[in-house]
Amino acid sequence: MMVQVCLENWGYRVEAVADGKQALKALQQSDSANIAILDWEMPELDGLEVCRRLKETESESAPYVILLTARDSNADILQGFDAGAEDYMTKPFNESELLARVRVAERLVRTQASLAESVIELKDALNQLETLERGVEICARCQSVFDPCDGRWRRLDEIAGDDEEQRFVVRDCPDCSG
Repeated sequence: MMVQVCLENWGYRVEAVADGKQALKALQQSDSANIAILDWEMPELDGLEVCRRLKETESESAPYVILLTARDSNADILQGFDAGAEDYMTKPFNESELLARVRVAERLVRTQASLAESVIELKDALNQLETLERGVEICARCQSVFDPCDGRWRRLDEIAGDDEEQRFVVRDCPDCSG
């Protein structure tokens, strides 16, 4: 409850749950939180088991997990990280330290999302390069061009006039402009 009050006072939206089963279910939703603060000791499923199950899915949207617990032995800390927690804090916790760790988690989550977007953009660029390397298919009769993205044949003037199509730059050649 103290963690929830602190986070809400700092302007964070908090979804609190009663047990580990509810936590796992909430965190497996497509619109789930990006950061999860879990206690080791929870009814139904403990925090370690929730971490393990979240990490088993290997989802790109798995939350950043901070394990907050009274367990403070080196063996416990290692076990928490082995289960998949990204961070580990012991109780009683310092509010300023919790805020600092949540802010670090936010930065890492934002960076990871940005990297994931960059990977998608790079894959698209690579696909376009591979298409160019294979050669552009043009119909010998009507001069239509095959678009491998949608599997359709399109007239060259239709493609070149498409404002969203960035593969073609339309301009006059030196023979036509003179």
